Amino acid sequence: MAESHSRRSRRDFEENKCVPNGEEVRYVKDVGVQTEAKVQDQFPRLSKDNLFTLLSLWMELFPKKEEGCRENDATADSGLVVVKECRVLDLHCSSVGLHAGQVAVIKHGPRLKGCDLYFSRKPCSTCLKMLINVGVNRISYWPSDTEISLLSGGRDSADSTHQEAILDATAAERLKSNSRPHICVLLQSLGCNMLQFVDETSQKCDFLGKIAADNPALDVSDIFRRERWNNLDDLLKRFFINDEEQHKYVLNKMGLENFVVEQNFHNLREHMKDLIKVLASVAAGVPVLQSEYGFFTRDLPASGSPALPQDVARHCIIQARLLACRTEDPKVGVGAVIWAEGKQSKCDGTGRFYLVSCGYNAYPLGSGYADYPRMDHRQEERQNTKYRYVLHAEQNALTFRSTEIKDEDNTMMFVTKCPCDECVPLIGCAGIKQIYTTDLDSGKVKNDISYLRFNKLAGVQKFVWQQKCCDRQTTEQTAPSGSNGFLKRRDEDIEFQCNKRLRS
Repeated sequence: MAESHSRRSRRDFEENKCVPNGEEVRYVKDVGVQTEAKVQDQFPRLSKDNLFTLLSLWMELFPKKEEGCRENDATADSGLVVVKECRVLDLHCSSVGLHAGQVAVIKHGPRLKGCDLYFSRKPCSTCLKMLINVGVNRISYWPSDTEISLLSGGRDSADSTHQEAILDATAAERLKSNSRPHICVLLQSLGCNMLQFVDETSQKCDFLGKIAADNPALDVSDIFRRERWNNLDDLLKRFFINDEEQHKYVLNKMGLENFVVEQNFHNLREHMKDLIKVLASVAAGVPVLQSEYGFFTRDLPASGSPALPQDVARHCIIQARLLACRTEDPKVGVGAVIWAEGKQSKCDGTGRFYLVSCGYNAYPLGSGYADYPRMDHRQEERQNTKYRYVLHAEQNALTFRSTEIKDEDNTMMFVTKCPCDECVPLIGCAGIKQIYTTDLDSGKVKNDISYLRFNKLAGVQKFVWQQKCCDRQTTEQTAPSGSNGFLKRRDEDIEFQCNKRLRS
């Protein structure tokens, strides 16, 4: 639906992506979707390549408490998504000593054979030679390298660090040209109205909905706009090179001369910018509000693991929100991600945390577009509604686990919507110890879906998105510090700041 001029002017950082008048509805073949058939492009939806690219960018921003250690470290942060047969096998980010590619090789070794890797930045020659040797299928990366483009001294600098970066880029290009794996840039254009769709669904998500329910007089739309602009500003500074000539210089040094051709260059920059806008809007759906909203528990259990710091919990929830952009049920887009906390710190920048699985709500694997009903509660024929056929995000996450849930580890589920009665027993029996979610629908029956069991879920610590009460002891308990400092509790670590950006 076309936007009015006034509405478009309020969000002028977006270009109009609507299909021109008179153009027919497109039919697409998306071989990576859960529904493996030609589907009518009725609603916007992220392609898997774009989803994995966004997850890699967001993993680069994984909260770390070791920033002080990076002052003497020349290694640039990077994020990595490991994909096996179109499913997320693991999420990584670089640590103080290792790049994300090196982390993946150490953790997975020969299990990387046949995997697709999505980097937030082009991997260096050290990472590339190991990944090529292990037999990965494809390596995709974000073509914006600050190690070359933003070093002091500029292009003609004789600075040794600058020259080393150029030599590394040359070596990486030679490895690329002589390797079996397909090393490429996978940036696809967004579907029709995708930016508008993400904006609207982010403003209607349960996190902002909870704030609106608690404060009817509050302008939640204004909160969303402010967060989106803050996020967009930070993300563009981090991932996007504004100077076009500088960007062309970087692409040439990275061996991407074909992208410097004018039309290719323009398309590349537009696709990059559009994905950054999607990430900014999705993150704005879980706003940072000063000491007011976060993931807290109403009942303090006698035993159990301490709550995560708010920035880590928020980061994981936004991962789940990105997955929700991949939904096959546009009315109720839900995403879920499961992380676990081990006993010992690993080489990964996530410290003791490791990924268990990801999921979003979708129809059964391999089904065609017309195999199952797609009506919602507004249609009269109740037997033809979709609710009994759509697999929930929690169910998909538990089904497609990349690693087993261990009793001795603290396993945490992050889901963008209150779990329904169909999923609560699964969560309780699967070994999940903590759940981070909203409870906006808790205790309600909405058409064919009820949420009556969530409050009675026993044996699982529930941390729900809610307003912090000053007179209530909240979940920020004192706990031993992990190697990356995630579990070290300090009041200043958990305070939300009004003007806080994506990272402290």
